[in-house]
Amino acid sequence: MPHEGFTIAEATISQIHRAFESGDLTSVDLVENYIQRIETYDRNGPQINSIRTINDAAIDRAEECDRKFGETGEFIGPLHGIPVLVKDHIETTEMVTTFGSSAFEGYTAENDAEVVRRLRNAGGIILAKTNMPDWATSWFGFSSISGRTKNPYELSRDPGGSSSGTGAAIAANLGTVGIGTDCGGSIRLPASFDNLVGFRVTPGLISRSGISPLVSQQDTAGPMTRTVQDTAKLLDVLVGYDEHDELSGKTEFKTINDSYTNHLLVDGLNGTRIGVLRSKFGDDDDSTAGPVNRVIETALTTMQNAGANLVDPVEIPQLDEYLDDTMLYTIQSKSDINDFLDDRDTPVDSVTELYENGQYHDVLDLFIAFAEEGSDDISDDIEYWQRAAAQHAFQMDILHVYAKHDLDAIVFPDVQVVPPKESEIREGKYQTMTFATNTIIASQSLCSAMSVPAGVTADGLPVGMEILGKPFDEPSLLEIGYSFEQATDHRHQPKTTTD
Repeated sequence: MPHEGFTIAEATISQIHRAFESGDLTSVDLVENYIQRIETYDRNGPQINSIRTINDAAIDRAEECDRKFGETGEFIGPLHGIPVLVKDHIETTEMVTTFGSSAFEGYTAENDAEVVRRLRNAGGIILAKTNMPDWATSWFGFSSISGRTKNPYELSRDPGGSSSGTGAAIAANLGTVGIGTDCGGSIRLPASFDNLVGFRVTPGLISRSGISPLVSQQDTAGPMTRTVQDTAKLLDVLVGYDEHDELSGKTEFKTINDSYTNHLLVDGLNGTRIGVLRSKFGDDDDSTAGPVNRVIETALTTMQNAGANLVDPVEIPQLDEYLDDTMLYTIQSKSDINDFLDDRDTPVDSVTELYENGQYHDVLDLFIAFAEEGSDDISDDIEYWQRAAAQHAFQMDILHVYAKHDLDAIVFPDVQVVPPKESEIREGKYQTMTFATNTIIASQSLCSAMSVPAGVTADGLPVGMEILGKPFDEPSLLEIGYSFEQATDHRHQPKTTTD
């Protein structure tokens, strides 16, 4: 067990490593404590239901880390002994991967995803796989195999999706750091709802191999953490070329050759020019949007006090039209998932088979839409090519706004409304295809973006602020996000999971 004085809850990678070095903690201690917290808070108590499968080999791996450190006095790598939670459509050879689907309860992949391989090579321990909606097709935490995941800050509300389990679990301190995936916002939206840092890299910087797709050119894995520093440490491990993913050739464009942690600057906001995208704030008079706006307004004041120059407002021309014209999910997702299944020996061969078998959760309106309307082969689909081309035009217009106003970033609420209640989702008040999330701006323009905790509403509900970055400008996002984090104290653990 950890020595008295070391607290597992809210512990960072650096704090854990210092405790390893001082002898106050072992990796086995750490894994056992997280497993106990999963039992106490995820399986029992508030029953958050964020964890799908605990890795039976996690203790053995922790023992290996402790043994090697005892023998050499050196860490295996930058994630030595750190328990990582991984979204359950990232393939693993030592655990079942379900993709959130009841049809895949017994499926085990032949190969680890490249992301998993990198985590392990860095000394990380894959502690568990986290719940998610079927095939990452929802902003909400409903799965045909796992049921509903709860928001640990308010159990009647949703934790956000599709990285719902990772978001809820890292918020509840059921692991040190987490890996989610982001197509339209599936890292940043749950980060917003769960008081976390969520980072979307420019697609291609992190390998997609071994991860089921949704819109392949938009897809990326990425960090979900409680601090910006831990996000930077994960980026150091995850970013890199993979010969099995042709998009990862874009790592040749990355703007950093040193550690991402070198861009954690306390004064990173000082002298920056930050555009405020007012058109994507909700209605102040709306009871679900007004509280979000008030939190973001306070965050903007904090940025100014830290030395940022706000350009308020800025406008992206024809933004709503671009968001409509670049939406590819109902056209492309069916084809992408079918191609993924074709490469594997799986219990179900196609989206159509899943749909006809009824093997999906009934609130998944996006899955239903592309199962019914999507193309089996997009290669000859003129609308697909028009929308794909529009994504690049969208990106160019955003870059024009950056150049015109000499901006370092653009900010706005990740989501225009507070986390929905379970009942509101089940009743159809909120649906994936019409939900008021702003995260699709970065996704459909193929840009980088980051969500940071902006504060909480009067009712204690977390609100995230999105920092939109240029392609391959991840270091600037870290500088801005870290500076904002250091100027605030918005991260705190949920009361429902506090000992």
